[in-house]
Amino acid sequence: MGEDDERAQEAARRDAAAVEAEESEKERLDRNLMELLGELRVALPGVQVLFAFLLAVPFATGWKGISDADQRIYFATLLLSTAASALLIAPTIQHRLLFRAEDKRWLVEVGSRLAIWGLGCLALAMQGALLLVAHIMFGWPTAIVAAGLSTLGFAFLWYALPLSRRVRGKHSNLD
Repeated sequence: MGEDDERAQEAARRDAAAVEAEESEKERLDRNLMELLGELRVALPGVQVLFAFLLAVPFATGWKGISDADQRIYFATLLLSTAASALLIAPTIQHRLLFRAEDKRWLVEVGSRLAIWGLGCLALAMQGALLLVAHIMFGWPTAIVAAGLSTLGFAFLWYALPLSRRVRGKHSNLD
C-alpha cells in the first residue's frame, strides 16, 4: 500500500470517527445509503438521455454513409452508455431486493463502488459521443482536440480534484 493510500485511509478513519461520535452506525448507514441513492437520481437522467440519443442515431438519415471508424466509435460509446446504465441502476435494484435483509453496510459499500465505475463509464461515453459528433461535423483534428480537452476537464473535476483533497486529508467537520 502506498503512502498516499495510507494517508487517505487515515483521513477516512478520522472522518468516520467524528461522524460516529455524533450518530449511531445504523443512522450513518441509513444516511449514507440515502445520499448514494440521491446522487444516483442526479446521474441517471444524463445516462438515459445519452442512451436514448445513441439508440436513435443509426435510424437517422445518412447513417448508412458513416465510416467504419465512426461506426466503431459509435458502438464503443453505446457499450459504455449501456455499462453506465447498468452500473448506476444496480444499487437501486440491489436496495430493493435487500432492504429488509439489514445489510446496509454492503449496499453502501458496493453501491458506492458501482456508482464510481458507472460515472466513469458515463464520462467515457460522453467523450465518445463528443468525438463522434465532432468528427462528423468538423473532421479528426477538431474532434481529437475537443474530446481530449473534454476528457481532461472530466478527469480533473470528477476525479483529480476530489481525490487530491482526500489524499491531503482535507475535510469539513460539517458533514
